[in-house]
Amino acid sequence: MLHHVGFEVSDLERSARFYDAVFFALGVRRMHDAPAAVAYGVMEPTFWIVARDRAPAPSYGHVALRASGRPAVDAAFAAGIARGGRSDGPPGPRPRYGPRTYAAYLRDPDGLRVELVAD
Repeated sequence: MLHHVGFEVSDLERSARFYDAVFFALGVRRMHDAPAAVAYGVMEPTFWIVARDRAPAPSYGHVALRASGRPAVDAAFAAGIARGGRSDGPPGPRPRYGPRTYAAYLRDPDGLRVELVAD
């Protein structure tokens, strides 16, 4: 069901030090390290922290829901729009996340970000 969780942080270095320690104790390792993002996981990166250059706010972060393929991403996106959500990025390829990644982004009725992803 969950593909990954992302938290947007105000200070990536400070947050990475915190999560490095917490996840080390849990047997989880840092799997991705870039200037604006760090990701942790066991088999694949599933917990991300991302610097967005803005102060923390209620809409920070997102949840990514795993879809079984492109048609499922498209269907879930359409269903979300039909039930009061709004587009935050239409379905399509997301090559910067991987050569097979296909995703869409919604805002739920409260403005929280939901990613639908197939890879």
